[in-house]
Amino acid sequence: MTTEEVREKLNSVSNSFCLAKWYQVTIHLQNGHTHSCHHPGTHKVPIEELKTNPSALHNTKFKKERRREMLNGKRPEECGYCWNIEDSAGDHFSDRHFKSEMNWAMPGFDDAVNKPWDYDHYPRYMEISFGNVCNFKCMYCYPNISSQWYEESETHGPYPTSQNFGSLDHLEIKDTKPIPEREENPYVEAFWKWWPDLYQNLHTFRITGGEPLLNKNTFKVLTEINNNPRRDLELAINSNLCVPDKNFNEYVNLIKQTCEKLDNVKLYTSLEAVGSKAEYIRFGLNYNKFWDNIDRLLHEVPKLGITFMCTYNALSVTSFTDFLKEIDRRRFELPWDAERPQLQVSTPYLRNPDFLSIKTLDNSFRNKIEESINYMEDNASGRGAPGFTAFERSGFKRILSWFDWETPIEQLTTQRIDFVKYFDEYDKRKGTNFLKTFPEYTEFYNMCKKLC
Repeated sequence: MTTEEVREKLNSVSNSFCLAKWYQVTIHLQNGHTHSCHHPGTHKVPIEELKTNPSALHNTKFKKERRREMLNGKRPEECGYCWNIEDSAGDHFSDRHFKSEMNWAMPGFDDAVNKPWDYDHYPRYMEISFGNVCNFKCMYCYPNISSQWYEESETHGPYPTSQNFGSLDHLEIKDTKPIPEREENPYVEAFWKWWPDLYQNLHTFRITGGEPLLNKNTFKVLTEINNNPRRDLELAINSNLCVPDKNFNEYVNLIKQTCEKLDNVKLYTSLEAVGSKAEYIRFGLNYNKFWDNIDRLLHEVPKLGITFMCTYNALSVTSFTDFLKEIDRRRFELPWDAERPQLQVSTPYLRNPDFLSIKTLDNSFRNKIEESINYMEDNASGRGAPGFTAFERSGFKRILSWFDWETPIEQLTTQRIDFVKYFDEYDKRKGTNFLKTFPEYTEFYNMCKKLC
């Protein structure tokens, strides 16, 4: 079915109908927040709803009301991202169409239309975070996602940026304060009550964090799946790959079994620079240990697909080509399957906090982005040879287009002031040295400093 045909089918119900609201969910069990589709903000799962219905982790009364609006042709306000695209000049497809055509969504079309609007549906694509325990303090992360970040913010308060980056007040306002790992968590309890029925209906299950390999529930999930495998389940786990050896060894032993029982098992990890630069960006990273663990997985668990979700940011630019070389070198050591490469690269670009995005930089860094594009083009896959796929190359090219979009001068000035204030405080708190690690940013840093 083409995307055009999907749009026609959706619009036969209503011009606001979207299957993601029924079949896709992200649940943050550490604070009881949920949303369907990544564009709308999260909302709190009321404890009262969970007492009699553990599926309220997905089927909240709030979400059911949004489904009813869609069935009746009313546009939910929280879905404005798609309405803006569909209402812009010309003929455009939005994520309403792209998500609804996915193989986890469209098979549920009839149930979504014909079941009562307040029916408790099983999600088919689920991302879940069991907790925020993490051993990293990545520079672009947040206290509700990383326990290390939370502890730092609790001790030192927010960073002196225009939006008080890292403030715990934001967690209070949005009711996203994480439940400590040592305390009972009613949302985790509800998940395990729901799990036996949920598991049988899942198409894709992805565990995020925090750091999943520091959470006992991740290993419990793997044990459950190995004891009752469903070959058609698509399983993915995120990890920073720098956990204690005991945890990593346990993961390797379990995931070996899982890869023999399931057809599609993935690991998602993150890196977007090399050496000390990578360790500065992803504070807590042991760069050499990270690559040692990657190499171990590539050779001991060859059926495991590994995808780098590179959070391309202002500090990635000058060493990203060297990172790509690390990927390229390993691909030549592996059996190459162009349809399903064992090692893949995705390059989502950082947008928030905006002062850490590449749009904060000046044009002197543009040539470094072009350098990475050229490297990928010069080392493209083809004729059975490993290299960067068309999808990987086109995904990175859009970064340059985004970089070239003009930012209003007042906003840009604020971002650059925040940039220097943030890293001055970052170095003070962490004992790091920005200009020693990134000497090529000296001129840009000094320019930002003058704006202060």
